[in-house]
Amino acid sequence: MDGGGRLARSLRLLRLRADLLRAAAIGAAILLRERLAAPRRASAAVPVKRPEDADRLTAFVEKYVPRRVGVAATVLILIGSAGLGVVKGGHLGEVIEALSDARNAVANVVGFRIVNVAIAGRKQLTQDEILAIGGVNGRSSLLFLDAAVVRDKLKANPWIAEATVLKLYPGQLQIDITERSAFARLQLDGRLSVIADDGAVLEPYVARRFISLPLVVGNGAGTRAKDFLALLAQYPQVSSITRAAILVGERRWNLRLKNGLDIKLPEHDVGNALATLTRLDDEDRLFSRDIVAVDMRLPDRLTVRLSEDTAKAREELFKDKKTKKKAGDA
Repeated sequence: MDGGGRLARSLRLLRLRADLLRAAAIGAAILLRERLAAPRRASAAVPVKRPEDADRLTAFVEKYVPRRVGVAATVLILIGSAGLGVVKGGHLGEVIEALSDARNAVANVVGFRIVNVAIAGRKQLTQDEILAIGGVNGRSSLLFLDAAVVRDKLKANPWIAEATVLKLYPGQLQIDITERSAFARLQLDGRLSVIADDGAVLEPYVARRFISLPLVVGNGAGTRAKDFLALLAQYPQVSSITRAAILVGERRWNLRLKNGLDIKLPEHDVGNALATLTRLDDEDRLFSRDIVAVDMRLPDRLTVRLSEDTAKAREELFKDKKTKKKAGDA
Protein backbone atom coordinates (compact mmCIF):
# COMPACT_ATOMS: atom_id res chain seq x y z
CA MET A 1 0.00 0.00 0.00
CA ASP A 2 2.92 2.32 0.65
CA GLY A 3 4.17 1.86 -2.91
CA GLY A 4 0.70 2.64 -4.27
CA GLY A 5 0.53 5.76 -2.10
CA ARG A 6 3.86 6.98 -3.40
CA LEU A 7 2.75 6.34 -6.99
CA ALA A 8 -0.50 8.26 -6.46
CA ARG A 9 1.36 11.16 -4.91
CA SER A 10 3.83 11.23 -7.83
CA LEU A 11 0.95 11.32 -10.30
CA ARG A 12 -0.66 14.22 -8.40
CA LEU A 13 2.62 16.14 -8.46
CA LEU A 14 2.95 15.58 -12.21
CA ARG A 15 -0.60 16.82 -12.79
CA LEU A 16 0.06 19.84 -10.55
CA ARG A 17 3.25 20.72 -12.40
CA ALA A 18 1.43 20.36 -15.72
CA ASP A 19 -1.29 22.77 -14.52
CA LEU A 20 1.31 25.32 -13.44
CA LEU A 21 3.11 25.04 -16.77
CA ARG A 22 -0.20 25.42 -18.61
CA ALA A 23 -1.01 28.59 -16.66
CA ALA A 24 2.45 30.00 -17.38
CA ALA A 25 2.05 29.19 -21.09
CA ILE A 26 -1.31 30.96 -21.21
CA GLY A 27 0.19 34.07 -19.58
CA ALA A 28 3.12 34.04 -22.02
CA ALA A 29 0.72 33.70 -24.97
CA ILE A 30 -1.29 36.70 -23.77
CA LEU A 31 1.86 38.79 -23.41
CA LEU A 32 3.01 37.75 -26.92
CA ARG A 33 -0.37 38.50 -28.44
CA GLU A 34 -0.40 41.95 -26.84
CA ARG A 35 3.08 42.72 -28.13
CA LEU A 36 2.25 41.59 -31.68
CA ALA A 37 -1.10 43.32 -31.75
CA ALA A 38 0.21 46.70 -30.54
CA PRO A 39 1.88 47.72 -33.87
CA ARG A 40 -1.19 46.63 -35.87
CA ARG A 41 -3.46 48.67 -33.64
CA ALA A 42 -1.19 51.68 -34.01
CA SER A 43 -1.09 51.41 -37.85
CA ALA A 44 -4.76 50.67 -38.23
CA ALA A 45 -5.90 53.43 -35.95
CA VAL A 46 -8.25 55.90 -37.67
CA PRO A 47 -9.64 58.99 -36.11
CA VAL A 48 -13.13 58.45 -34.75
CA LYS A 49 -15.40 61.01 -33.27
CA ARG A 50 -16.05 60.16 -29.69
CA PRO A 51 -18.26 61.81 -27.16
CA GLU A 52 -16.65 64.37 -24.87
CA ASP A 53 -17.04 62.13 -21.78
CA ALA A 54 -15.35 59.24 -23.56
CA ASP A 55 -12.47 61.51 -24.54
CA ARG A 56 -11.98 62.61 -20.96
CA LEU A 57 -12.12 58.99 -19.68
CA THR A 58 -9.63 57.89 -22.30
CA ALA A 59 -7.26 60.72 -21.43
CA PHE A 60 -7.51 59.87 -17.72
CA VAL A 61 -6.76 56.18 -18.33
CA GLU A 62 -3.83 56.97 -20.61
CA LYS A 63 -2.39 59.41 -18.09
CA TYR A 64 -2.81 57.54 -14.80
CA VAL A 65 -3.10 53.82 -15.61
CA PRO A 66 0.25 52.18 -16.38
CA ARG A 67 0.69 50.45 -19.71
CA ARG A 68 0.12 46.71 -19.94
CA VAL A 69 -1.90 46.77 -16.73
CA GLY A 70 -4.46 44.51 -18.37
CA VAL A 71 -1.85 41.94 -19.22
CA ALA A 72 -0.43 42.10 -15.70
CA ALA A 73 -3.91 41.71 -14.23
CA THR A 74 -4.53 38.69 -16.43
CA VAL A 75 -1.29 37.07 -15.34
CA LEU A 76 -2.11 37.78 -11.67
CA ILE A 77 -5.56 36.26 -12.09
CA LEU A 78 -4.02 33.12 -13.62
CA ILE A 79 -1.45 32.85 -10.83
CA GLY A 80 -4.13 33.44 -8.20
CA SER A 81 -6.38 30.83 -9.76
CA ALA A 82 -3.54 28.31 -9.79
CA GLY A 83 -2.71 29.10 -6.14
CA LEU A 84 -6.35 28.79 -5.10
CA GLY A 85 -6.59 25.45 -6.87
CA VAL A 86 -3.47 24.23 -5.08
CA VAL A 87 -4.83 25.24 -1.66
CA LYS A 88 -8.38 24.00 -2.24
CA GLY A 89 -7.15 20.73 -3.68
CA GLY A 90 -4.94 20.06 -0.68
CA HIS A 91 -1.72 20.14 -2.76
CA LEU A 92 0.05 22.93 -0.86
CA GLY A 93 2.33 20.52 1.00
CA GLU A 94 3.20 18.75 -2.25
CA VAL A 95 4.02 22.05 -3.96
CA ILE A 96 6.26 23.10 -1.06
CA GLU A 97 7.95 19.70 -1.14
CA ALA A 98 8.48 19.94 -4.91
CA LEU A 99 9.98 23.44 -4.58
CA SER A 100 12.20 22.26 -1.71
CA ASP A 101 13.40 19.29 -3.77
CA ALA A 102 14.20 21.60 -6.70
CA ARG A 103 16.12 23.97 -4.44
CA ASN A 104 18.08 21.09 -2.85
CA ALA A 105 18.82 19.61 -6.29
CA VAL A 106 20.47 22.86 -7.37
CA ALA A 107 22.50 23.02 -4.13
CA ASN A 108 23.60 19.41 -4.56
CA VAL A 109 24.74 20.08 -8.12
CA VAL A 110 26.95 23.00 -7.05
CA GLY A 111 28.69 20.95 -4.33
CA PHE A 112 26.61 20.97 -1.14
CA ARG A 113 25.44 17.34 -1.24
CA ILE A 114 25.57 15.51 2.11
CA VAL A 115 28.25 12.89 1.51
CA ASN A 116 29.11 11.94 5.09
CA VAL A 117 26.91 11.55 8.19
CA ALA A 118 28.45 10.90 11.63
CA ILE A 119 26.07 9.86 14.43
CA ALA A 120 27.24 9.42 18.03
CA GLY A 121 25.38 8.16 21.09
CA ARG A 122 22.90 5.79 19.48
CA LYS A 123 22.17 2.43 21.13
CA GLN A 124 18.59 1.41 20.43
CA LEU A 125 17.95 3.39 17.25
CA THR A 126 19.68 2.65 13.95
CA GLN A 127 21.33 5.29 11.77
CA ASP A 128 18.56 5.03 9.16
CA GLU A 129 15.91 5.51 11.88
CA ILE A 130 17.67 8.61 13.22
CA LEU A 131 17.96 10.17 9.76
CA ALA A 132 14.32 9.39 9.01
CA ILE A 133 13.22 10.93 12.33
CA GLY A 134 15.25 14.07 11.55
CA GLY A 135 13.84 14.32 8.03
CA VAL A 136 17.23 13.89 6.32
CA ASN A 137 17.10 11.91 3.07
CA GLY A 138 19.04 11.42 -0.13
CA ARG A 139 17.61 14.61 -1.66
CA SER A 140 18.63 16.86 1.26
CA SER A 141 21.44 19.36 0.76
CA LEU A 142 23.66 20.69 3.52
CA LEU A 143 23.13 24.28 2.35
CA PHE A 144 19.37 24.32 2.93
CA LEU A 145 19.24 21.86 5.85
CA ASP A 146 17.85 23.60 8.96
CA ALA A 147 19.84 22.16 11.89
CA ALA A 148 17.40 23.55 14.48
CA VAL A 149 14.44 21.86 12.77
CA VAL A 150 16.30 18.54 12.59
CA ARG A 151 17.17 18.82 16.29
CA ASP A 152 13.55 19.54 17.27
CA LYS A 153 12.34 16.54 15.26
CA LEU A 154 14.88 14.29 16.95
CA LYS A 155 13.97 15.50 20.45
CA ALA A 156 10.29 14.88 19.71
CA ASN A 157 11.07 11.16 19.53
CA PRO A 158 10.60 9.51 22.97
CA TRP A 159 13.85 7.54 22.69
CA ILE A 160 15.96 10.72 22.31
CA ALA A 161 16.48 12.85 25.42
CA GLU A 162 18.93 15.33 23.88
CA ALA A 163 20.34 16.01 20.42
CA THR A 164 22.96 18.24 18.78
CA VAL A 165 23.16 18.81 15.01
CA LEU A 166 26.21 20.37 13.33
CA LYS A 167 26.68 21.21 9.64
CA LEU A 168 30.30 20.97 8.48
CA TYR A 169 30.60 22.43 4.99
CA PRO A 170 30.67 21.47 2.24
CA GLY A 171 29.14 18.02 2.79
CA GLN A 172 29.37 16.57 6.33
CA LEU A 173 26.57 16.29 8.90
CA GLN A 174 27.30 15.44 12.54
CA ILE A 175 24.54 14.33 14.93
CA ASP A 176 25.12 13.64 18.64
CA ILE A 177 22.22 12.16 20.63
CA THR A 178 21.58 11.02 24.18
CA GLU A 179 19.11 8.14 24.31
CA ARG A 180 16.76 7.29 27.13
CA SER A 181 17.09 3.82 28.64
CA ALA A 182 14.31 1.26 28.78
CA PHE A 183 13.40 1.03 32.47
CA ALA A 184 10.26 -1.08 32.89
CA ARG A 185 7.23 -2.58 31.22
CA LEU A 186 3.95 -0.77 31.86
CA GLN A 187 0.56 -2.48 31.70
CA LEU A 188 -2.32 -0.04 31.36
CA ASP A 189 -5.86 -0.84 30.17
CA GLY A 190 -4.73 -4.25 29.03
CA ARG A 191 -1.88 -2.91 26.87
CA LEU A 192 1.84 -3.36 27.41
CA SER A 193 4.46 -0.74 26.60
CA VAL A 194 8.10 0.00 27.37
CA ILE A 195 8.75 3.10 29.50
CA ALA A 196 11.75 5.15 30.59
CA ASP A 197 12.44 5.92 34.25
CA ASP A 198 10.49 9.19 33.95
CA GLY A 199 7.40 7.36 32.71
CA ALA A 200 7.75 8.34 29.04
CA VAL A 201 6.46 5.62 26.71
CA LEU A 202 9.36 4.52 24.51
CA GLU A 203 7.55 1.84 22.54
CA PRO A 204 3.83 0.97 22.48
CA TYR A 205 4.67 -2.73 22.50
CA VAL A 206 7.18 -5.02 24.19
CA ALA A 207 9.89 -6.54 22.02
CA ARG A 208 11.59 -9.75 23.07
CA ARG A 209 14.72 -7.91 24.26
CA PHE A 210 12.64 -6.06 26.89
CA ILE A 211 10.80 -9.07 28.31
CA SER A 212 13.04 -9.23 31.40
CA LEU A 213 12.27 -5.68 32.54
CA PRO A 214 10.19 -5.30 35.73
CA LEU A 215 6.44 -5.02 35.21
CA VAL A 216 4.36 -2.23 36.74
CA VAL A 217 0.58 -1.99 36.42
CA GLY A 218 -2.04 0.73 36.86
CA ASN A 219 -2.75 4.42 36.37
CA GLY A 220 0.18 6.54 37.51
CA ALA A 221 2.48 3.54 37.85
CA GLY A 222 4.76 4.78 35.08
CA THR A 223 5.75 8.00 36.82
CA ARG A 224 5.99 6.46 40.32
CA ALA A 225 7.76 3.23 39.37
CA LYS A 226 11.31 4.59 39.65
CA ASP A 227 11.13 5.39 43.38
CA PHE A 228 9.18 2.26 44.31
CA LEU A 229 11.37 -0.16 42.35
CA ALA A 230 14.48 1.46 43.87
CA LEU A 231 13.03 0.81 47.34
CA LEU A 232 12.01 -2.75 46.41
CA ALA A 233 15.56 -3.47 45.15
CA GLN A 234 16.82 -2.92 48.71
CA TYR A 235 14.99 -6.14 49.69
CA PRO A 236 16.25 -8.70 47.13
CA GLN A 237 14.53 -11.60 48.88
CA VAL A 238 11.21 -9.99 47.93
CA SER A 239 12.14 -8.32 44.64
CA SER A 240 13.67 -11.49 43.17
CA ILE A 241 10.34 -13.33 43.32
CA THR A 242 8.11 -10.38 42.36
CA ARG A 243 6.28 -10.74 39.05
CA ALA A 244 4.50 -7.38 39.03
CA ALA A 245 4.08 -4.24 41.10
CA ILE A 246 0.49 -2.93 40.95
CA LEU A 247 -0.40 0.65 41.88
CA VAL A 248 -3.85 0.73 43.49
CA GLY A 249 -5.88 3.93 43.37
CA GLU A 250 -2.67 5.85 42.58
CA ARG A 251 -1.95 5.67 46.35
CA ARG A 252 -0.33 2.40 47.34
CA TRP A 253 1.26 -0.72 45.86
CA ASN A 254 0.42 -4.41 45.73
CA LEU A 255 2.94 -7.09 44.86
CA ARG A 256 2.10 -10.14 42.74
CA LEU A 257 4.74 -12.81 43.35
CA LYS A 258 5.79 -15.43 40.81
CA ASN A 259 3.94 -18.16 42.74
CA GLY A 260 0.67 -16.17 42.56
CA LEU A 261 0.80 -14.79 46.11
CA ASP A 262 -0.67 -11.27 46.44
CA ILE A 263 0.81 -8.90 49.01
CA LYS A 264 -1.12 -5.73 49.88
CA LEU A 265 1.38 -3.14 51.07
CA PRO A 266 0.45 -0.15 53.23
CA GLU A 267 0.27 3.37 51.82
CA HIS A 268 2.98 4.61 54.19
CA ASP A 269 6.11 3.08 55.71
CA VAL A 270 6.50 0.64 52.82
CA GLY A 271 10.13 -0.06 53.67
CA ASN A 272 9.19 -1.39 57.11
CA ALA A 273 6.55 -3.66 55.51
CA LEU A 274 9.11 -5.10 53.08
CA ALA A 275 11.53 -5.69 55.95
CA THR A 276 8.77 -7.53 57.83
CA LEU A 277 8.09 -9.75 54.81
CA THR A 278 11.79 -10.63 54.57
CA ARG A 279 11.92 -11.53 58.27
CA LEU A 280 8.75 -13.68 58.11
CA ASP A 281 10.11 -15.57 55.13
CA ASP A 282 13.40 -16.20 56.93
CA GLU A 283 11.67 -17.40 60.10
CA ASP A 284 8.49 -19.09 58.86
CA ARG A 285 9.06 -19.53 55.10
CA LEU A 286 6.07 -17.29 54.45
CA PHE A 287 6.41 -17.26 50.67
CA SER A 288 6.42 -21.06 50.49
CA ARG A 289 3.23 -21.62 52.46
CA ASP A 290 -0.11 -22.49 50.89
CA ILE A 291 -1.58 -19.00 51.10
CA VAL A 292 -2.99 -16.68 48.44
CA ALA A 293 -2.80 -13.22 50.02
CA VAL A 294 -1.05 -11.23 52.73
CA ASP A 295 -2.69 -8.00 53.84
CA MET A 296 -0.34 -5.48 55.48
CA ARG A 297 -2.46 -2.35 55.08
CA LEU A 298 -3.16 -2.02 58.81
CA PRO A 299 -0.08 -0.94 60.79
CA ASP A 300 -0.80 -3.12 63.86
CA ARG A 301 -1.66 -6.44 62.24
CA LEU A 302 -0.93 -8.77 59.34
CA THR A 303 -3.75 -10.82 57.79
CA VAL A 304 -3.15 -13.99 55.82
CA ARG A 305 -5.72 -15.57 53.50
CA LEU A 306 -5.37 -19.29 52.93
CA SER A 307 -5.93 -21.05 49.66
CA GLU A 308 -9.30 -22.73 49.16
CA ASP A 309 -7.95 -26.24 49.70
CA THR A 310 -6.01 -25.25 52.80
CA ALA A 311 -9.03 -23.41 54.19
CA LYS A 312 -11.23 -26.49 53.72
CA ALA A 313 -8.62 -28.74 55.32
CA ARG A 314 -8.31 -26.35 58.25
CA GLU A 315 -12.10 -26.26 58.64
CA GLU A 316 -12.29 -30.06 58.62
CA LEU A 317 -9.51 -30.21 61.20
CA PHE A 318 -11.44 -27.88 63.53
CA LYS A 319 -14.60 -29.97 63.04
CA ASP A 320 -12.75 -33.15 63.98
CA LYS A 321 -11.27 -31.53 67.07
CA LYS A 322 -14.69 -30.23 68.10
CA THR A 323 -16.28 -33.64 67.60
CA LYS A 324 -13.60 -35.39 69.63
CA LYS A 325 -13.94 -32.88 72.42
CA LYS A 326 -17.71 -33.45 72.60
CA ALA A 327 -17.15 -37.18 72.69
CA GLY A 328 -14.63 -36.84 75.50
CA ASP A 329 -16.99 -34.70 77.52
CA ALA A 330 -19.79 -37.23 77.06
